[in-house]
Amino acid sequence: MTKPSASASVEVATDPATAFRIFTAEIDLWWVRGPINFFDATRAIGMQIEPGLGGRILEIYRHADATTAEDVLELGQITAWDPGALFAYRSSVDDTETEIRFAPVEGGTRVSVEQTLLPGGKKAFYFWPNVIGWYADRISSAAAQAPAELDRLGIALYYEDPAAAAEWLGKVFGLESSLRLSGDDNHPSWNELRVGGSAIMLFALKELVDRRPVDHAVWISVDDLDAHFARSTANGAVIVAGIEQHGYRSYEVKDLEGHHWRFVQSGPSMA
Repeated sequence: MTKPSASASVEVATDPATAFRIFTAEIDLWWVRGPINFFDATRAIGMQIEPGLGGRILEIYRHADATTAEDVLELGQITAWDPGALFAYRSSVDDTETEIRFAPVEGGTRVSVEQTLLPGGKKAFYFWPNVIGWYADRISSAAAQAPAELDRLGIALYYEDPAAAAEWLGKVFGLESSLRLSGDDNHPSWNELRVGGSAIMLFALKELVDRRPVDHAVWISVDDLDAHFARSTANGAVIVAGIEQHGYRSYEVKDLEGHHWRFVQSGPSMA
């Protein structure tokens, strides 16, 4: 059963008006570009929020002022717009609505996100608890001149509790996590750690029911996924999952000793 809501919050060291502006007008500077961070990472080149009631939240595929269905994916339409305090939107890709509130606190602003399943709704992509840390990082660092782009090499690790694992890995090994939530927030089902520009993605172990005891996989982005798949197949790699589209376009194989490798089609903005 789909849970009814998901919430997350962060505190940032800036005033509510500035926090609101960075969240909305500069979303393309803080939204991290990586294979699991878009609905179609193979084509996506950015994110955009159109200001005001009726504005759209867009995943951009061609150019900044794209308007046709081939150019963008509409993620939602704005239903409330109060700069420095609140904006809300109704999702166009699932059955949820989301409120983002900006409240003054000592030393800055508390930014709270709540995504709620609509009455009778069945489909929900609760991604905000996973990505709001990118926004906090953008404010705490120097002004970004370009969006953060993940490197071509990444690692996936599987845990019973990805959020607890992220906390432990940060505390013990000093790995930087994108999770910046207070103790009473809902924990997401996956998380992402950073080592420079590379990602360590933490997923729920339940996703591996059919392939234990493997609990990790290497992820590599390639320029031509079809040609790479043909090469792997011709040279004896054991195909775990053929080419499929699930936000990112990828396939997965086993090597000669059973280690898992996932190859992903690189995005258009990847170096």
